Amino acid sequence: MSAQAPIRRITAPKIRARKGGEPIVSLTSYHAHTAAIVDKYADFILVGDSLGMVMHGMDSTIGVPLDLMIMHGKAVVRGTERALIVVDMPFGTYEESPQMAFRHAAKIMKETACGAVKLEGGARMAETIRFLSERGIPVMAHIGLTPQSVNTMGGFKVQGRDEAAWQTHIDDAVAVAEAGAFALVVEGVVEELADRVTAAVDIPTIGIGASKNCDGQILVLEDMLGLNPRVPKFVKIYGDLGPAIERAVSAYAEEVQDRSFPTSDNVYK
Repeated sequence: MSAQAPIRRITAPKIRARKGGEPIVSLTSYHAHTAAIVDKYADFILVGDSLGMVMHGMDSTIGVPLDLMIMHGKAVVRGTERALIVVDMPFGTYEESPQMAFRHAAKIMKETACGAVKLEGGARMAETIRFLSERGIPVMAHIGLTPQSVNTMGGFKVQGRDEAAWQTHIDDAVAVAEAGAFALVVEGVVEELADRVTAAVDIPTIGIGASKNCDGQILVLEDMLGLNPRVPKFVKIYGDLGPAIERAVSAYAEEVQDRSFPTSDNVYK
């Protein structure tokens, strides 16, 4: 009887090689138990700094600290064995200089055992992406609606409504691809612009509120499961778990109050 072959994780180069091929499946996850479920279906899992809003009730991702990303990154890695795990670099940990970015990216990878990091920004981050890539850190880039720039953008606003700005986004995409990014998240841009970005680069584009013609798609897990009361237009609700959880909690509270829980099946003799 032959031993079962060990499962090998998907790597950044394997994601890179999927350009123009089978669509790339990805979701966010922030804890081990949901990551274990997602791991069966996703090519990569993003431990996004969106966890600040989804898990910790923050108004934006700006206040997420590095140690929080590392803690959640560790949990997701522990709960998975197949998908590439990508961890977001939070605001303030990479913008100052390539050297600063390397120190923090190396800390993330060493402490979480993830396979890549993600950072936001286009041409302005190309030097940093090149610096990290040349030193052994796979980088996923992120352009379009970049949540860490919410204060300069004036809110979470769709990008590309003005066709005159399209070339800037296309130039950003080309710059990060040429700098060595292995994939590119394209968020919150009009459909035709997303299509042009996808055609302009030789690395996979991962759409979120972009276009079905991107090389892959990503959503926030809690959004698509109906656990957030307000979600963007681009989110499709695949499971309405919020009401189901409330029903379960309500039933539990009622049984505790009328002493019908625990029963003899739920105690030790």
